[in-house]
Amino acid sequence: MSLYVALQMDPIEHVSITGDSTFRIGLEAQARGHRLFQYTVDQLRYDEGRVIARGRPVTLRREEGNHVTFGEWAEVDLSDFDVVWLRQDPPFDMAYVTSTHLLDRVHPGTLVVNDPFWVRNCPEKLMVLDFPDLTPPTMIARDPAAIRAFRDRHGDIIVKPLYGNGGAGVFHLDPEDRNLSALLELFAGINREPMIAQKYIHAVSKGDKRIILVDGEPVGAINRVPQTGEARSNMHVGGRAEKIGLTDREYEICKRIGPTLREKGLIFTGIDVIDGWLTEINVTSPTGIQELERFDGINAAEAIWQAIERRHAAR
Repeated sequence: MSLYVALQMDPIEHVSITGDSTFRIGLEAQARGHRLFQYTVDQLRYDEGRVIARGRPVTLRREEGNHVTFGEWAEVDLSDFDVVWLRQDPPFDMAYVTSTHLLDRVHPGTLVVNDPFWVRNCPEKLMVLDFPDLTPPTMIARDPAAIRAFRDRHGDIIVKPLYGNGGAGVFHLDPEDRNLSALLELFAGINREPMIAQKYIHAVSKGDKRIILVDGEPVGAINRVPQTGEARSNMHVGGRAEKIGLTDREYEICKRIGPTLREKGLIFTGIDVIDGWLTEINVTSPTGIQELERFDGINAAEAIWQAIERRHAAR
């Protein structure tokens, strides 16, 4: 089965070929005989009933400094594709949301991964609210008094933007920290969104586990360890990836959330677990499959394409 595949992503010529998950997904697609076309989200448009993208065919190779060959520029109708990957990085803002609305116009005739309706309706930090017994104490609020009361109840807390990513804007505030009001004022001046506050889990110093799920089933995990003196473990801000397995508690978390992910067409997801507590369900542009493959030899990209090919064949 040869599929015609479009990658909606950030400029492919600038990705890290040893770390970028979309690049690895593209390589696996080629190995399976699929054709690739790449475009950036700013080149996506709705045009008199059609969803059009301007981009180029691509051929990928794992060769530093020479990892992509482009074909000629072309405008394509996304309804002519078998699969479209929704893989540009957040922020999850109105531009991102608009792209999901446009891709809704071609899905499911063209299989969009992950399902754009559920990407839009399941932001990483909100989907966990469906599983309150699996998560640390959490508050979503804009009212400074409510967030201060939350800290009074729980002591150390993490405060972060509700729609942030990559560890940006994440603050660890202990009971004596006097910066909470100033931080809330700063965030209020930037946007009108609520903040998310969670009870701080001290075991994060030993790592924040990223578990990769494919069609609702766990395929493996990596541990992301923060730098000394740092509360954030994201690899974007210097977190170190380590080899690690899954605990019984983590398998139970996956068993609980897996059917929901599968039902919503969220084929490739990455959940974050700290000391047995679920903190995020990443559905927009999860990462970690290259590190998993290096540590454990698990080809998550192959499992992802097997799931996509099954879904495509079953339509």
